[in-house]
Amino acid sequence: MDELKSGSHAEDYILVGNEKFIPLLSDEKIQARVKELGGQLTKEYKGKLPIFIGVLNGSFIFLSDLVKNINLKLEIDFFKLSSYGESKISSGKVKMLKELNADINDRHVIIVEDIVDTGLSIKYIEELMESFKPASLKVATLLFKKEALKYDVKIDYIGFEIPNKFVIGYGLDYAQRYRNLRSIYVLNEE
Repeated sequence: MDELKSGSHAEDYILVGNEKFIPLLSDEKIQARVKELGGQLTKEYKGKLPIFIGVLNGSFIFLSDLVKNINLKLEIDFFKLSSYGESKISSGKVKMLKELNADINDRHVIIVEDIVDTGLSIKYIEELMESFKPASLKVATLLFKKEALKYDVKIDYIGFEIPNKFVIGYGLDYAQRYRNLRSIYVLNEE
């Protein structure tokens, strides 16, 4: 049975089966960083009409909070990719499950990810974007696992660099569950 245990704030944890997840990033810390990123993007894209492309399903909460902190006219669209399925480890292959609806030729595009670990999805998206010819292409991610990076990809906006450990919450899932947690929890490997 999965359950949230709450004692004092520092002792909160989540049991997923027999695996314990402990707090890594609080909701307050996440929101403060998202606000900073929104301010930075507002300055950098002033006078332009950027399009933010979220990578589903994981990025939807981060993208939602991010654009609320951007004081510009902007557009939003989504890709849906899969490289994990029901697993905690990437399959190493990316599948496109939903394509873009927007025309991004000559547009300023910001790809929004929940997490970049190996860089496989970003590499796939960068190659796909070459056929569209955007005016500019940048990548924003809430979480970056630098230790796990296997592909040469450029991440332009990073919320937090985290250890190469499995995390859930704030859009990140375990078998499609736990995306609704306000904070981010990490698998306790002790």
